[in-house]
Amino acid sequence: MAPSKKNSLHEHITAVKKQERCFENAFQSVSRMILDQQIEKVIVNGKSTFDYRIFREGSKHIVGMYDEINSFVSFVKDASQGGSSKEMAFVLVGEPGNGKTFLVEYLCGMYRKFLSEPKNRRYTFRFKGLKQLGSYGNIDMVESQTYEDPMVLAMNLMDTPEESRKYLTRRYRLPDKTAELWWEDYRPLGACSAYIWNDIREFTGGKLDEMLKFIEIAPVPLTESLGTVTGKYPAKDKITSSAVDLLGEESIQRLLHITDTNNPYRFDLRRGALARVAGGGIHFSDEIYKNKKDLVQVYLGIIQNRMIEIDGYKWPIDTLIVATSNNAEFNRFMAEKEEAPIIDRCRICYVSHNTDYRLQEALTSYAIGHETKTTLTGEDLHQDPNLNYAASVGVALTRLPRSEKLTPIETMKLAAGEIAGEKSIKTLSEVIDTFNQETDVTKRFGQKGLGQRNLGRAMQLMLESSETNEGQCMFAYDVFKAFERVILDYVPETTDRAKFLDDLKTAKGLYRERIMTEMFNAYMDEPLAIRKDVFSYVNMIIGIDAENLGPDKMWKYKNPQTG
Repeated sequence: MAPSKKNSLHEHITAVKKQERCFENAFQSVSRMILDQQIEKVIVNGKSTFDYRIFREGSKHIVGMYDEINSFVSFVKDASQGGSSKEMAFVLVGEPGNGKTFLVEYLCGMYRKFLSEPKNRRYTFRFKGLKQLGSYGNIDMVESQTYEDPMVLAMNLMDTPEESRKYLTRRYRLPDKTAELWWEDYRPLGACSAYIWNDIREFTGGKLDEMLKFIEIAPVPLTESLGTVTGKYPAKDKITSSAVDLLGEESIQRLLHITDTNNPYRFDLRRGALARVAGGGIHFSDEIYKNKKDLVQVYLGIIQNRMIEIDGYKWPIDTLIVATSNNAEFNRFMAEKEEAPIIDRCRICYVSHNTDYRLQEALTSYAIGHETKTTLTGEDLHQDPNLNYAASVGVALTRLPRSEKLTPIETMKLAAGEIAGEKSIKTLSEVIDTFNQETDVTKRFGQKGLGQRNLGRAMQLMLESSETNEGQCMFAYDVFKAFERVILDYVPETTDRAKFLDDLKTAKGLYRERIMTEMFNAYMDEPLAIRKDVFSYVNMIIGIDAENLGPDKMWKYKNPQTG
């Protein structure tokens, strides 16, 4: 065997046997990352579900999305246990601005952080000293193009997997259970790795100790900008995009060095997005159904076979494929019957808007921003303490479909887990179940409404208005004017527009009711009520002994916005 070095294959196999390093597929890694953290039981819309706390960490974390996250965790867990999910992609479908992309990018960020821990680190192997072979020109070192795990090389050391298993079992004294566990994740070497390994075998006369001197183990880079471990492929222009963006292509630079034209290393797989995440990574396909048909067909092969295939050469990949799509593109794609196979290979998860106005307050704070706001002239801008509430109620109501059993306010309160008169949470569950029977996804509960981007636009319109800048205040009531503008400008369907404007009237009523409640709290001598509620809404101050007062002995309040 080769000398025991930190970056040798021997050292790596020993570390895996001692469980100092991991050998697991992408599904197992993601599943372990999520399920090893705290899990809580919560009640959402009258039904019990799980809340995975790993998605709630950080200053800007996932808010809500309980059903979607549970679907994803179930999908990954099934795939990690060898279920049918391992031959599928997970696709999030929903209206624009409801958090699909944010969820996937948050997941990718978590995964990179998870893999940065020493025990979870991903490793690959390189072939070094290739100049000795004579057919590689000035290429002296070649790294596995698909970031194959060193254990995959270990399971392919000999001519057949059976021989390799016997060798490893004997050399490392593996218990049968460990060997069985390792071989559950067996896959052949990729075309170029297998070809180079065979060249090395011929050069050394099949002496394994000599062959292993050509091998070096290295960690897989976790840099996000390199697209390794987690990579995103956004849908591109249908004319300029091609399968090369996903799979790679023949490299002219390599052909200048490689004398053997049959060598599959002439293909540069890392030119494509898939090879960079093929070693236990996550591939994120943004707006997958916007791609042209031949690219979608490429995805079909990748999803089903987990294999990059170019000119008959094959490279197995270990990748979790997550995609997004908006409703319009998905429906258009579904209408084309010949595209049924790709849909069949996808686990579709319909993403609804957040309908809990309490949770929406966290999302609204994202839209408002945490920095201190200033006017266009640079003066500090006061933020109405009820701005978040008004905006949250406004958008939440637009997302709630009309029902005969519940009024919009009752639906909103029940969705937030509050009491709504005599109506119970069971009624809400029945209403949601009824809506979710609709074949048209857009008519299901929470599928239509003002999204997070529309909320952001409303905040932008508020900030640019003359009332806000002159009055130096983001007044809560002004958000409704901004919403009206957004609805008129960005909601194309007449029926939706009419409903949303009607919902805004309801939201205005709730806002007024809240102000009256706060004033009433002050009159009822609630501790700190004056400090908490009323200071923002004082209309006059009585000054009995002060000078320069009128006959009514009052200082009149002047609205800074209207004068």
